[in-house]
Amino acid sequence: MGKGTIMQISKWDTIDDYISGFPVEAKAQLRLLRRLIHDAAPDAEEKIVYQMPTFYFHGNLVHFAAYKSHIGFYPAPSAIAAFRDELSAYKGAKGSVRFPINEPLPCDLIARIVAFRFRENCNNWNEKNTKECAER
Repeated sequence: MGKGTIMQISKWDTIDDYISGFPVEAKAQLRLLRRLIHDAAPDAEEKIVYQMPTFYFHGNLVHFAAYKSHIGFYPAPSAIAAFRDELSAYKGAKGSVRFPINEPLPCDLIARIVAFRFRENCNNWNEKNTKECAER
């Protein structure tokens, strides 16, 4: 686990396992983030990848992780670039953004980022799945 994580467990099997060990404040943020992702990409599969909760639909959509002072959200560099102006209020890097754990999550923005990643994965997928993705 990286420096600053608030939980030091080497492996989780499910997102429920991941969330269960965090303090109440973090749990609430993580559960909300999970629900936002599900609502924006209901067909996405939950996984643990890189020891982080991950949503997968024709590839990784987004990852997230809790740390002592923030929730790390990892939607890929393309999404960070596409939403650069709206994300400018937050610390981040090429493929990540940090949402302060003691502030409300930007729910609408997160939903739009997940929808963007869903469409992006669909567009990158083969012709066989074009109809499935076009219906979203």
